[in-house]
Amino acid sequence: MRLLFLGDVVGRPGRRAITATLPRLAARAGVDFVIANCENASGGKGIDPRSAEELHDAGVDMLTSGNHVWQKREVLPYLRESGRLLRPLNFAPGTPGIGWAIGKARRSKTSVGVINLIGRVFMGPADCPFRAVDEVLPHVRREATVILVDMHGEATSEKVGMGRFLAGRVSAVIGTHTHVQTADESVLPGGTAYLTDAGMCGPEDSVIGVKTSQVLERFLTQMPVRFDVATGPVIVCGALVDVDEATGQATAIERVQERFSDET
Repeated sequence: MRLLFLGDVVGRPGRRAITATLPRLAARAGVDFVIANCENASGGKGIDPRSAEELHDAGVDMLTSGNHVWQKREVLPYLRESGRLLRPLNFAPGTPGIGWAIGKARRSKTSVGVINLIGRVFMGPADCPFRAVDEVLPHVRREATVILVDMHGEATSEKVGMGRFLAGRVSAVIGTHTHVQTADESVLPGGTAYLTDAGMCGPEDSVIGVKTSQVLERFLTQMPVRFDVATGPVIVCGALVDVDEATGQATAIERVQERFSDET
């Protein structure tokens, strides 16, 4: 089977690009299950129910998130009820939502487990992602052989460490958060596909999705500056992962870059 993971969706441009490109991409590549990180999908920071449903309607089967998931308070009931939007598993116990879920592949109806983790290096407070995934993995494996992990983090070393930690135990570990796609895709020993960062689905003429002029003003003056989502052509980044459904082992991983120009 083939999984498609899409990097951080940035604002309305990212959502529109996915709506326009995902059906064609999924059909061309023979995609069975789609995961996307949506923590910046509403106004460039956070996710609201309307945006989540828009991405589901576009063909995304499971949504992951990260440190900005609480930005829109209206998402809290949705997190509790939807079952298709994850927050990091290693957030404090009792926080709204779930850190892993099971979906069904489109053609084979194979169960796909998705786990959402968040790193701690250069990030906000969180419990240990390594211990958290170690504890929950036996429960996920009882329901799914194919398992993908979104490791949302800043530090390359922490993401690489998670890939090595889970090598041979999950189908794929894909990093998110930096919005810059890395070129280190590989299949680790034991059949775990790995990529340090999937990149973003957002405006290409920008600084990680934000208007360049605003970011440069912040760097040059060190003063508070409002950040707005940039406009213009969008780059849709992610990764395709081929998995043996019987064993859960990945056989290949390929980076994805699609470009979309929205003139409206």
